[in-house]
Amino acid sequence: MKDWPWYGHLLLIAILAALLYFVWFKPKNLELQNLQEEREKIVAEVKDLQSKKRQLDRIEKEIAVLNETLSELEQIIPKRREIWDILRNMQQLAIDSRLKIDKFDPQGEIQKEFYYEWPIDLEITGDYHNLALFFDRVSNFPRLFNIEDFSIKALQKQTDTNTISASYTAKTYIFREEPPAKKGKKARGK
Repeated sequence: MKDWPWYGHLLLIAILAALLYFVWFKPKNLELQNLQEEREKIVAEVKDLQSKKRQLDRIEKEIAVLNETLSELEQIIPKRREIWDILRNMQQLAIDSRLKIDKFDPQGEIQKEFYYEWPIDLEITGDYHNLALFFDRVSNFPRLFNIEDFSIKALQKQTDTNTISASYTAKTYIFREEPPAKKGKKARGK
């Protein structure tokens, strides 16, 4: 090797450099490019996941608000019949208003598209001002009631606290969970 001319040494250096490039540098460069492409894909995935996380957080907040709204609406229009709760609450409202419930007669449910209408025939006795107080309290009751077929008549035998008798129908509503049947389609499994 000492006897080689200068261009032989240069050729040997060029061959070693080419060998070093193809054996070590080129594979490392390809590996580095693959890692950079993989990193770019991961960064894109992270951005996509962050965007989805923001959407999920927004949706979870909306669900929480909707659940709160549903809870409030279930108090107004509950999912099931609560005859005893209604009777107890009406009785308490009447007592608080110094009235007496003479008749509490729940009727059958009337099916509507998304709810059931549930009429309850009531008769109460007391005086006019206490009756007004009673209806004011019913209007502030958390459950929805409509008062229909209302009539007042004077009692034959009046006292200081009992001068009138009122009869009416209090309609309340029950939420139907099952969707209404579609016309022309048969139910599954039948």
